[in-house]
Amino acid sequence: MKILVTGGAGFIGSAVVRLAIARGHEVVNLDVLTYAACLENVSEVADSEHYVFKQVDIRDRVALENTFAETKPDVVMHLAAESHVDRSIDGPSDFIETNITGTFNMLEAARKYWLDQGKPEGFRFHHISTDEVYGSLPADPSVQFTEETSYDPRSPYSASKAASDHLVRAWAETYGLPVVLTNCSNNYGPYHFPEKLIPVVILNALAGKPLPIYGDGSNVRDWLYVEDHADALLLVVQKGELGRSYNIGGKNERSNLELVQTICGILDELRPREEGSYADLITFVTDRPGHDARYAIDPSRIRDELGWRPSVTVEEGLRKTVEWYLANEDWWRALQSREGVGQRLGVKA
Repeated sequence: MKILVTGGAGFIGSAVVRLAIARGHEVVNLDVLTYAACLENVSEVADSEHYVFKQVDIRDRVALENTFAETKPDVVMHLAAESHVDRSIDGPSDFIETNITGTFNMLEAARKYWLDQGKPEGFRFHHISTDEVYGSLPADPSVQFTEETSYDPRSPYSASKAASDHLVRAWAETYGLPVVLTNCSNNYGPYHFPEKLIPVVILNALAGKPLPIYGDGSNVRDWLYVEDHADALLLVVQKGELGRSYNIGGKNERSNLELVQTICGILDELRPREEGSYADLITFVTDRPGHDARYAIDPSRIRDELGWRPSVTVEEGLRKTVEWYLANEDWWRALQSREGVGQRLGVKA
């Protein structure tokens, strides 16, 4: 199978590219290489005869149409997106242009290609989205996001992803484009760009800097190891029911404070400080505007219909993640000078 992956030099996209190549698929990696992209993320497969890279902006419809015509993919996995909530608060226009207009361009380019190819039976457009489109949950652990949960986005980022989800469903209903959708919980793992909570905590801890936690640290997220997510995405694009959406979660709810304390404990074991614990560096900072209290996904549909389950607990995944960052200093050092890295963003609201 030949897969066109958009955003394949990013965090989740590169995990999909690496796994797809490992499983014998052909991959066309389409990425414009924004600040958060890094071709080092796919260096281990870059020399594969089954891998092709195209530097293309999803906001450029002509370039997209040419790429489809040239590469002739069997399926599309659309991951390219601006994804950092704090950046969306400071500069929402990039999120509108990429996540909404870019997805519209992808849908139109894919539809033209699908029609030009005679509507091949196996073609499908897999749109990868987030659980943040559903808004915030109460503390009650029995309440979780399902595929029927109403959309209630609270940030420019989540609103732009909600809009893109609606576009994909509209193109399926109006034009018959064969689509599948997935909405995932918070990802973590190797190659995570160092502006999100987990890599920020790891790298700040190693540098002896404060470990910032928004508010009182009580906000809860469901954590999903990125390689488990990639496995789920490849399963959905191959076996998911057309027109159906699947929520992908790790069943690993933790408060931000609990998560950071776990990371500190792992670092205390693997690379002890000269004095005290890394937890001594925890610092509570002013909360993010509109910070959702809790996310939690009910993954029953993908488990029951497709047989997918996460392979690791959050504690196991965090240990693997910390070990990876300790062993790959050259990778993250090279990203420290990129725009916005190491700065507190999202405070302009």
